[in-house]
Amino acid sequence: MMQVFMLHFAGGNCYSYDFLKRLLPVGFQGISLELPGRGRRINEGLLHSRAAAIADYSRQIAALRDPGCSYIIYGHSMGASLGLYLARDFEQQNDPPAALVVTGNAGPGISDDEPGSPQRYLLGYEEFKDELRRLGGVSEELLANKELYDFFEPIIRADFRIVDEEDVDEAPSVHVPVIAAMGSEEKNSDQINNWKNYARSYFNSKILPGNHFFIYDYAQELKNTIVNSRKLLLHGF
Repeated sequence: MMQVFMLHFAGGNCYSYDFLKRLLPVGFQGISLELPGRGRRINEGLLHSRAAAIADYSRQIAALRDPGCSYIIYGHSMGASLGLYLARDFEQQNDPPAALVVTGNAGPGISDDEPGSPQRYLLGYEEFKDELRRLGGVSEELLANKELYDFFEPIIRADFRIVDEEDVDEAPSVHVPVIAAMGSEEKNSDQINNWKNYARSYFNSKILPGNHFFIYDYAQELKNTIVNSRKLLLHGF
């Protein structure tokens, strides 16, 4: 059995990868994790720092790990960034993942923001909506419904703060294999091989057609990437 721990994107929750979990074959267990303040953890307080998010995810993985199984960490966007730190932490505990699969993210130090522009979590009400429209993945119906949007906005602002306050000098490198994928329309897709700077052994990358949420259009491709990453463990990477 291969456990696949899935880390959601900014504004996501434990249901964000239901589309992917359904596709995993026999022998793979998809486990969707989530940060506080959403989904099944709606009554818990939001986190506002990278360290707190990493510690929370680390506790979840440690509690759910089957010591008799290998495992993979998969994250999209914010989840990809946090996944790198988690892979490092578990590597240091002599329990490394078989692979780290990252999508929708060009790696540490690469930002969508224009130089000198305010961090996304500090944008004004309408500017923040425009940023969500640019990224995609949030329906216009939600953005237009004030009650729903006002409920959702603090969650994604907190997540953006976790992402935007990254210190690239603290970004770790890992020995576990790293496989990265991005959508062709993502602003920094041409810099996807930046991940290679943080992979000390095996690294591979691919660009697929689509925007930041290309994963929904290429679910089978994403599933194949995760499943095939198991072969890296068999080859000793």
